[in-house]
Amino acid sequence: MANDRRALGIGWSTAEARLTWADETSGPLPLGADLWLTVGADRRCVGFWRRDRHIPCPTQSELPASARGAACPECQTLDRQDSVAADTRLDDPREFSVYLAHHGTKIKIGITARQRGRIRLLEQGALASMIISTGTLLAARRTEHLVSTALGYPDRIGSAIKYAARTRPGASSDRARELLAAAGRADALDWPEGQNRVADPEIVDHCATYGLPDSGVHPRTAMLPLVPGAVVGGRLDCAIGTELYLDTDRGLTMINSRLLAGWPLDPAPPGAVFSAPTRAVDPTPPQDTQDALF
Repeated sequence: MANDRRALGIGWSTAEARLTWADETSGPLPLGADLWLTVGADRRCVGFWRRDRHIPCPTQSELPASARGAACPECQTLDRQDSVAADTRLDDPREFSVYLAHHGTKIKIGITARQRGRIRLLEQGALASMIISTGTLLAARRTEHLVSTALGYPDRIGSAIKYAARTRPGASSDRARELLAAAGRADALDWPEGQNRVADPEIVDHCATYGLPDSGVHPRTAMLPLVPGAVVGGRLDCAIGTELYLDTDRGLTMINSRLLAGWPLDPAPPGAVFSAPTRAVDPTPPQDTQDALF
C-alpha cells in the first residue's frame, strides 16, 4: 500500500478536535479553518484500543466503504474483551468518575476514567456536563445503575436525539439549571460505598468548544460512505463529538468521522471541488430514535 497514513477519525484534547491517524499522530482542527482531503484507493481496518492505547490490526483487513466502524470482526471481538462499557474490565485499578451529561431533551448518567474526564464528554458530544462522584470502577458502575434505575436517566443516548439537540441547544443557563436539578435528585439517593460524592460539582458547558451557537447547527447535507478519489473539503464551522460541520458549496455539510476512518487521506490539490457523495438532511430530525447508541 502506497499510503499507510490512514485516518482513525476525530479525537479530542480539552480545547479542540483533532484529526487522528493510525501512525499515532494527530493534527488540530481549528474552527474557521479550511479542510481539504482526497480519499485514497482502499479502506482497511485500523485495529482497536486497549486501555487507551491504539493496537493496529495485524492483517490490515480490507473493509467495505459502507461500514460504519473501521474495525474488522476480529478486532471488534478483541476490543469488547477489554471493555469498561461492556463490563468486561471491572478489575481496572484506575479511579473512575460518575457524570451527568446534558443532551438537549435528555440527561445521561455515565462513567469515565477520571484522567479522561472532559475529553470523554467531548467525544460523545455532550452539550454540558458535571462530575458528581469519583472512586472505584465497580462502585461507579453500581452508582450509575442506581441513578438510572431510580431516576430514569439513561446510560446511553441515541444519535438522533444528539443530532436534534444540536439544532436547538438553547442557552447555557438552561442547561446548567437542569443539570443542577438532576444532581440534586441523584444526591438524595442512598449511594453504594466506594464512590466519593463531589461536594460542589462544577458544570462545564461544551458548546463554545464545539463552536455550537445557541441557535444550533442546521446542515443541509450529510456525507455518505466514501469512494476512492473523492474530495472532502470546506470551512470548519463546528466540530462536535464525532462529527464535523463544513461550509461547502452544497451548504453546511455534516461529516461523520467514522466514515473517514480506515481510509488513506491526503491533502487535496489547489482548486479541488467537494465531490464526496452526500444526502439531504431532514430539517426536523426525530427526537426519540435509539438507532446508534454511544
